[in-house]
Amino acid sequence: MGSGTMKPYVRPMPATWWLQRGPYVFFMLRELTSVFVAAYLVLFLVMIDRLHQGPAAYQSFLEMLKSPLAIVFHVVALAFALFHTFTWFNLTPKALVIRTGEKRVPPAAIIAPNYLAWIVISVIIGWIVVKG
Repeated sequence: MGSGTMKPYVRPMPATWWLQRGPYVFFMLRELTSVFVAAYLVLFLVMIDRLHQGPAAYQSFLEMLKSPLAIVFHVVALAFALFHTFTWFNLTPKALVIRTGEKRVPPAAIIAPNYLAWIVISVIIGWIVVKG
């Protein structure tokens, strides 16, 4: 053996490592949802800017939203937002461990209030939109 330095072992990792197991695919899809949520937020900010620019600019923006590409984007963004919401609510008991004495509160008791709040808030917003 010579006096050369040893290189650390670097395990080769293919770019498709996350396709090897179902939980990895699920994790990556959940991470991908943030891209669509962020893109939708940018679209919303553009809408607010067009509203601020006046009725003509806002009407032009609304017409653009009627394009097939915009409709497909909204459907895909909604699907990803729902996927993100369901997976986040279902992960809540892992991130938020609540104990009563020595016993851990059952996961359903932590998940259910999230869904209940989501439904109640959605109904209230829907009522405001319909009545408004």
